[in-house]
Amino acid sequence: MPNPIKSVTIAARDGYPVGTTMFPATTETALARLIVAGATGVPQQFYRRFAQYAADKSFEVWTMDYRGVGLSKPPSLRGFKADFLDWGGLDLAAVVDHLTHRSEAPIVMVGHSFGGHALGLLPNANRIAGLVTFATGAGWHGWMPPLERIRVLLLWFVFGPIVVRYKGYLAWSAFGMGEDLPKGLFYQWRHWCRLPHYFFDDPSMDYLRRQFSAIKIPILAINATDDRWAPPTSRDAFMKAYQNAFLESMTISPEDYGLSS
Repeated sequence: MPNPIKSVTIAARDGYPVGTTMFPATTETALARLIVAGATGVPQQFYRRFAQYAADKSFEVWTMDYRGVGLSKPPSLRGFKADFLDWGGLDLAAVVDHLTHRSEAPIVMVGHSFGGHALGLLPNANRIAGLVTFATGAGWHGWMPPLERIRVLLLWFVFGPIVVRYKGYLAWSAFGMGEDLPKGLFYQWRHWCRLPHYFFDDPSMDYLRRQFSAIKIPILAINATDDRWAPPTSRDAFMKAYQNAFLESMTISPEDYGLSS
């Protein structure tokens, strides 16, 4: 009989409670511990079918919610402080810490969008043996198709600020884009998305270039040609920061699979 799926609360590096779920490998010995590092505003529940599939393939899988999202959100986001650096350097880093002490099996990551950024934000990235990431890009509107550029600029400078001012947080769910997000994270995200190479073009984040260049593991970055937010050009603009990793890029098109989108 397979081991049950478990909900586990892990203390982030600053003590904040992070909600995670462990999907045990269906074999006696796990090939690796696999962390699913999700996208901005996407709760871990979204990845449950992938997690179970990977568990059936002999991986011990951990999904998680960053602070402010899903099982890691407070009663109210109004006044709640969190940003992307917290998500990577405090929350995800604590999950890596937790797994480091569980067994000798290697730790690998699957990233979705922000999950591909998060590897380079980890202070303990040296514990990760490999990364596969999907839909990771630089976030700049200039990499997007023309119509999407207009929509994104309206979000950043018109609708988003109005909602944040009224609610005290970004009601991301009102745009059908995922879970609501803390105010500070919205403004940080908007600032970096104004830059062609995201936070690498922010002088105050110069240290991140060194962190990313220190990573020397295998990375596979997969992007779809019809992804309006992270097309392959956006991926290439961001992922080149992993300059010393064994980086492979893969581009997939709907027509390759007989699909319209």
